[in-house]
Amino acid sequence: MPDHIIVIHRWTDQYADYAEYLDHTAHRVSYVTTERAAEHLPVERAAAVRLVDSTENEKAVREAVDALTADVAAPTRIVALQETDLDLAAVLRDEFALPGPGADELRPVRDKLLMAHRLTEAGLPVPPTAEAPDHAAVRDFAALHGWPVLVKPRRGTASSDVTRIETADQLAHCILPLGTEMIVQPWLPHQILHVDGVFTGERLGVWRASRYLNTCLDFTTGQALGSVEVDDAALLERVGALTLDVARALLSRASVFHLELFLSDTGALTVLEMGARPGGAEVPFVWREVHGVDLMAAAFAHQTGTPDPTPATLPDHTPVGGWLLVPPSVPLPCRVTSVTVPDTGAYAHRAPEAGRTMNSGGYEHAGVRFRFSGADTAETEAALLRTARQTLLRCEPVDAAAPRRLVLVGCGNPPYRGYALQSLAATTETALVQAHEPDWQRAHIDDRFLAADTADTDAVTAAVAALLTGRPGHGGILTWDETLLATTAEAARRLNLPHLTPQGVRACRDKLTTRRLLAAAGVPSARFQHAHDLAAAQTSAAELGLPVVVKPRGLAGSVGVTLATTPEEVERAWEEATSSSFPGIDPLAGAIVEEYLTGPEISVDCVVDQGGAHVINVARKRLGFAPWFEEVGHLVAPWRHEPWALDVETVVTAAHRALGLRTGVTHTELRLTPDGPRIVEVNGRLGGDFIPLLGRLATGVDQVAAAAALALGRTPDIAPSSDRCAEVRFLYPEHDAVVRSLDVRDAAACPGIADAVALAAPGTVLRLPPRGVVPRLAALIAVGDNPNRCAAALDRAQREVRCSLEPYDS
Repeated sequence: MPDHIIVIHRWTDQYADYAEYLDHTAHRVSYVTTERAAEHLPVERAAAVRLVDSTENEKAVREAVDALTADVAAPTRIVALQETDLDLAAVLRDEFALPGPGADELRPVRDKLLMAHRLTEAGLPVPPTAEAPDHAAVRDFAALHGWPVLVKPRRGTASSDVTRIETADQLAHCILPLGTEMIVQPWLPHQILHVDGVFTGERLGVWRASRYLNTCLDFTTGQALGSVEVDDAALLERVGALTLDVARALLSRASVFHLELFLSDTGALTVLEMGARPGGAEVPFVWREVHGVDLMAAAFAHQTGTPDPTPATLPDHTPVGGWLLVPPSVPLPCRVTSVTVPDTGAYAHRAPEAGRTMNSGGYEHAGVRFRFSGADTAETEAALLRTARQTLLRCEPVDAAAPRRLVLVGCGNPPYRGYALQSLAATTETALVQAHEPDWQRAHIDDRFLAADTADTDAVTAAVAALLTGRPGHGGILTWDETLLATTAEAARRLNLPHLTPQGVRACRDKLTTRRLLAAAGVPSARFQHAHDLAAAQTSAAELGLPVVVKPRGLAGSVGVTLATTPEEVERAWEEATSSSFPGIDPLAGAIVEEYLTGPEISVDCVVDQGGAHVINVARKRLGFAPWFEEVGHLVAPWRHEPWALDVETVVTAAHRALGLRTGVTHTELRLTPDGPRIVEVNGRLGGDFIPLLGRLATGVDQVAAAAALALGRTPDIAPSSDRCAEVRFLYPEHDAVVRSLDVRDAAACPGIADAVALAAPGTVLRLPPRGVVPRLAALIAVGDNPNRCAAALDRAQREVRCSLEPYDS
């Protein structure tokens, strides 16, 4: 059997290319990662993916590893390349008795007090270091070694929680972090070098030394941080010798390392600390792009037992690399108002979008990131300093206590989405981005509107940013329009706003991807094949067994979806699937042929918060116009007593996990087959056809308000306050027709009717399936204590609808 390698991954940028490091077809590779970090992972080639809110959440990571062990296999290797994840990975290796660095082996490069003791025992220069459990210990240390001192976590990273304390009076007002072991060292006013490279277990492999411009501690206080590689041969000779001694003292096997050294004015070198991992910030990128060496690949090889791909040495005249991080102008959290990036010699840079919310620390999300390459240290440093002087990242503070604003992208038409906008505006300050000037929406958004081409991600992102900038509170973004999901998800990613990820949206929007991911995760769905032409569709139908369903990959509203029971009907269904269209949606290549699932069809609405999919209501779907799958009504009714209830929750939860859906409101369709619930499709949005309204009428849970809360980073209220029934029935003409008049007022007045909505204005042409798209006259919505009362009210109301139709002959 292939190996099962579990990777714990947290970066949202492309620091590591795991698919390049290991053949995912020859080995089973699974990932424990976050929703945002999964974007650059080879998800479709992975054996499985488990999402967590943070890889620092040990309980969640352990549960994910346990699930992967149960679902895939016991791991044969566990990999973690980011420093903060090294400890847990080591502990898990010990627990599974796996090869690779265990906790004891890792401790000398994670425990800074033990590191200092080891280096002292080896006779290597290291600052005095002592435990700092309280203020008295810090005062005693300073009395011996002098002020100022640095107090830092014993297992910290990236200068987090490091404090420089100048005097005893300042110490008296300093609060040491609770529950964190701290150490104290003297503050040394020296230049700091960092050395990055590979230790083979016996000697140094490739390595480079660099000099920080400013310090990591200064960076935590809002100052820019830069680094430039050193080309001083005499200094490099001494640095290399000390680096080898430190590696031999602290590392017991081959490892990538990141070493930091003090360089005094007299040229003396003192060890600050060493990490058994690639350097942070832009170090891995500079090595890959300037020197052609992937330190992440080397670290991956060391942890998996595969060959180290790095060369023994670098060329003599390799370019000199450097990098620069420019932080925001105000403390976090903040919102970017403008970015000025000069053309001063960087070969690559990454800057946040105007309007982006910045709320995470660390180098990856530092602000504006630059990378440099030059002929020598002087040239690279000059370009770096010019860039630092001229780069401006202007930001405004964000106040968590201030009122929040939600920007809605697209709105839909008033019959189907008027209630949703009304509900949204009743609880949240709402703004709108759409392609045309608002009309009926004005009552809910006032002047909070910007026009933008909603098919243009750049335009939508800029419009949303403009509507949020200048507001003191947090912002959010939401759409309930299927055609705008991809655009909205990408805008949310750029602006760092809560939303389904673009990858999660693609997993829902492309039904082929949905099927593949569900199949790979073992989630009950339909057997399927992807057909690129009619011959392939006919072959697929024969292999799957008639009847089959033929559907487009990327449309919506059951458009182009046809049941075929004979080979002749397969041909017609293929033509229907490949010729149908839905405004604003790419149908994608080919069509899907899948087995026909028998049994009642239901839809399940979920609120998904931090990866937990919470079912808030279930609707029984009414279908008509066979062999097409026209939805002619929906009934939301109590369901938890049903024999299939637990199985439905289990399958829906597994589907969300397989598709990587962790934040938002979703609408899942299933068939209750004789073999149990099976997924038809998952939609990353509110349900249509008034289903959210039915849910509110039946259970008291407002899905629109829940979607708004999630988009604004809040926990929604999803506790039901009632347990009734609500049903919508759509009225259709008996034949293709032109609507001359329609009056639903008497129907609306019927007992038990919550609303009667005219859907077709006079002059509307309604063509029945498959010629037309949802050719409805009206929607009748009933509420009752049981389904029979809803049905009786709908029957009465339907008889009261007055309409005049003229036959339409196309």
